[in-house]
Amino acid sequence: MSTEPRELENENEEEELYEHYRFRSDPGQELLRIDKFLLDRLPGTSRNKIQVAARNGNILVNGAKVKPNYRIKPRDEVSVVLPYPVREIELIPQNIPIDIVYEDDAVIVVNKPSDMVVHPGYGNYTGTMVNALVYHFDNLPHRIQDYFGRPGLVHRLDKHTTGIMVVAKTENALTNLARQFYDRTTERRYHALVWGDVKEDMRIEGHLGRSLQNRKMMTVFPDGAHGKHAVTHVKVLRSFGLVTLVECKLETGRTHQIRAHMKWVGHPLFHDLEYGGDTILRGTTSGPYKQFIQNCFDLIPGQALHAKTLGFEHPETGKWLQFDSELPEGFQEILRKWETYTQGNQL
Repeated sequence: MSTEPRELENENEEEELYEHYRFRSDPGQELLRIDKFLLDRLPGTSRNKIQVAARNGNILVNGAKVKPNYRIKPRDEVSVVLPYPVREIELIPQNIPIDIVYEDDAVIVVNKPSDMVVHPGYGNYTGTMVNALVYHFDNLPHRIQDYFGRPGLVHRLDKHTTGIMVVAKTENALTNLARQFYDRTTERRYHALVWGDVKEDMRIEGHLGRSLQNRKMMTVFPDGAHGKHAVTHVKVLRSFGLVTLVECKLETGRTHQIRAHMKWVGHPLFHDLEYGGDTILRGTTSGPYKQFIQNCFDLIPGQALHAKTLGFEHPETGKWLQFDSELPEGFQEILRKWETYTQGNQL
């Protein structure tokens, strides 16, 4: 019997589950409810927490989800899988302003600004959105029964990506939302400005995995030899000739999915510092044009990518919630500049 926590996937991936515990019952195991079986084996837990995990599909027996009343049989293999890694960095509360779009006892929906890291990590231990949320939670006028003292991340946005995020406030909300993201029942739409004239809507399908040359970047493996299945649906919203505003709907949610997919099809995101969008890829080499592009680059610190729409089922009520956010001012100003430039040059 193994009780060692194990990570199943890289902690930077979205829509992944992590195995925290694994047990194998003895050959002579008597029939026993799984919640009691795990209660005797998991330190510092409660029967309610185990039941919450089971109801949300986070307890597996022989690889299949089971209900709280499942009875353990001899030689059953039990796994406890949760939507966050086993090892976590200590979270320091910080009084950082956050744009709260919606909040109740189960979830909080925020509009993330650019140039903000979501979660503390190596090189970014403070100043993140999670540091701000911990402070906010600690200073709420009341504590709810299921509160567990830290924000529950079920998806993330890159440092320079703006827009809507949902964060769980309870263990039940965390496991429920994580299962929705994992099962791809949420709705996520992004707006992106990309280099080049995208002529028509497209479906991009290509396995995404860490680059074999640079582990900080993702790359597409079209033959599926590496990486994980990823699909992005692209809709053209407005063409400016040299750049195009598109809507990207995620069918899967891999790390850097939109950025890597758009680069792969020849349309890197405008001002994407890691994926080659921070240099002139379309247009002339004239001085005025270079200055125009630089003026646009100066309006945003990184890629022109905004998480505009997020829809999900409320983990407690079951009601469908959908949120939309305006493009940040810098992004809007870039579009206005391209509109003026296009009209003036009759592209």
